[in-house]
Amino acid sequence: MTRHTTVLVVGAGPCGLAMAAQLRRLDVDVTVVDAHGRPHTGSRAILLWPPVREVLDELGLAEDAARAAVRPAALHYHLGSGGSVRVPLAASDIPLVLPQERTGQLLAQALADRGTTVEWGTRVSRITPAADSVRATLTREADGTQEEIEADWLIGADGLHSSVREALGVEFSGARFPATFLLAEGRITGTTDPAGPGAAHTRGPGAADTGNLSTQEIHYFLARTGVALLAPLPSGEFRLSGAVPAGTAATAEHAQALLDERGPGGLRFTEVRSVALFSSEERVARTLRSGRCFLVGDAAHVHSPIGGQGLNLGIPDTRNLAWKLAGVVHGRLRPSVLDSYDPERRAVIAQTLEATGRMARQAVAGPVAGRVRNLTWKLLQVTGVLTRFYAPMLAGWRSHYPDVLFGAPLPDPKRRTQRSRPRPGTRDPRWTPRPTDALAGRFQLFTHGDPAGPLAARAAQLAADLPDLIAHIPSDSGQEHFVLLRPDGYVAASGGADDLSRAGRRLASLVPALPSGTPAGEGRSR
Repeated sequence: MTRHTTVLVVGAGPCGLAMAAQLRRLDVDVTVVDAHGRPHTGSRAILLWPPVREVLDELGLAEDAARAAVRPAALHYHLGSGGSVRVPLAASDIPLVLPQERTGQLLAQALADRGTTVEWGTRVSRITPAADSVRATLTREADGTQEEIEADWLIGADGLHSSVREALGVEFSGARFPATFLLAEGRITGTTDPAGPGAAHTRGPGAADTGNLSTQEIHYFLARTGVALLAPLPSGEFRLSGAVPAGTAATAEHAQALLDERGPGGLRFTEVRSVALFSSEERVARTLRSGRCFLVGDAAHVHSPIGGQGLNLGIPDTRNLAWKLAGVVHGRLRPSVLDSYDPERRAVIAQTLEATGRMARQAVAGPVAGRVRNLTWKLLQVTGVLTRFYAPMLAGWRSHYPDVLFGAPLPDPKRRTQRSRPRPGTRDPRWTPRPTDALAGRFQLFTHGDPAGPLAARAAQLAADLPDLIAHIPSDSGQEHFVLLRPDGYVAASGGADDLSRAGRRLASLVPALPSGTPAGEGRSR
C-alpha cells in the first residue's frame, strides 16, 4: 500500500532536520528520510550566526546550544606586516562556535520531542511529481525493500549531490573555487612569539588563554604567504584552516607547517585529532522550486566556506519556507505565498556568494594584493566600518529580500520613510519576532505612539480581521509609527497610519476568503 504524508523531507543533515522540526512546531505532518545509515558526524560547519541562533531559539534549543558552544567576543585579524585589527562583536552579532555534529543532535532531539524520528538508510530512488501531490519510491538500504509514499509536498535537503535535484532535472550551475584548503583540529599549546605577525593584542579581557592567544576570539592570520583561520572549539581544541599549494598532503606535519608559516609563531599542535583537504564550489540551482518540490541548503546552493556562512544560508532557507508552507497546508495562506520563496532566497544567495567570493579571493591573494588588503583593513578599522557594517554583514543582519511577498513592490516609490524605520525585506536586531509557540507562524504588528490614537485603533481592527496577525500596542510616546514583522523575522512593512491601511490590504491578499457568515478571527485551524 502507498503511505501518505503531508511533507516528505529528503535528507537529515542540519537543514533537513531544521526544516522538519519547524514544520512539526507548526503542526504539519512530516516524514524524514536519509540515505545514510546513521547521523552525520564531524565538526564541519561550526559558526552559527544569528539567523541560525534564532531558529534554535524558536525550537527551544537556545540554552542547550549556548551551554555547548564557544561564544567569541571578537574577530581578530592579525596583519602580516605587524599589528592587528580587532572587531568587537555586539551582543546581536555574536555567533556560536558549535560543531555541526552537535547542532544536528540538538535538531534531531527537537524533532523527536515533537513525535518524528528520521528513517535512516532510506534512499529516494524515484520521484514522480503530479498536480496535487508528489509520489516517491523509498528503498531501504539494509534489505533493498521498496515502499511507495505519496506526499503533498517534497523538500530536497540532501546536499551537494542531491538526488532530489537530479530527479527533478534542475540544473546546478557554477564552478569549482580554484584553491584547496587544509583543515586540522586538535590541541595547541605554546606562547605566541612577540616577533610573529599576530602577537600584538591577542589577549581578550577575561579570556581563558592558550599561552597568550585568546580562546574567546576567532583569529585570522593575514600573513605574506597566505591567510589562516584559527578558531577555538568547545572541546578546548582549535580549528586551523587555510588555502594550501597543490600537492600538500593531509598530515599532522603539514598542519603544523601551516601554523608555523602563517600563525603568530610559538604555537604547536600537541595532538591533531583530524586533518583533511577540501575544495569548495560556487553553484546555485536554476530554480529552488519545481511544482510541489523545493530545494533547501546545499541541495540549492553551495559556496566558499570563507566567513562561515554555510548553515547560515541553508537553515534560513528552511525558516523562509516553513511558515509559508504551514500556512498553505492549514488553509491560512493562499498557495501563491509560496511563489516568493525562490526570488527571496535567490536574492540572499546572490548577496552571500558575492560576499564570500570576495573574502575567498582575499584569502588567496598574492604578496602585493595582500599588502593592499592589510592596509585596507587598517583603514576600515579606523573609520569604524568593520564594526558598523562588516560584523553585521557576517551576522546576517544586512541580508535583504526584494519586496515580492505580496506579489509586487509597494506602489508608491516616493513614500516618505524615516531612516529609523526598517524597510520591507530587511532584518534589524531591534525588531525580532517573539519565539513563543503561541506566535509561531504569525505576523506580528508593533505600534508606537498614543495607544488611544488612530494608528493603535487601526492596528486593533486589523488584528481582529486577520486571525494570523498579532498586534502589540504598548503605551508609548512620540511619533506614531508601526513595524509589521513576518513570521521569519523579516520586515513586511513599516510606516505611519496611512501606510498601515495599505499594509493591511496587502496582508489580507495572502489570506483566503473566509466562508460566508464566518466572524473575523474564526474559521481557520492552526
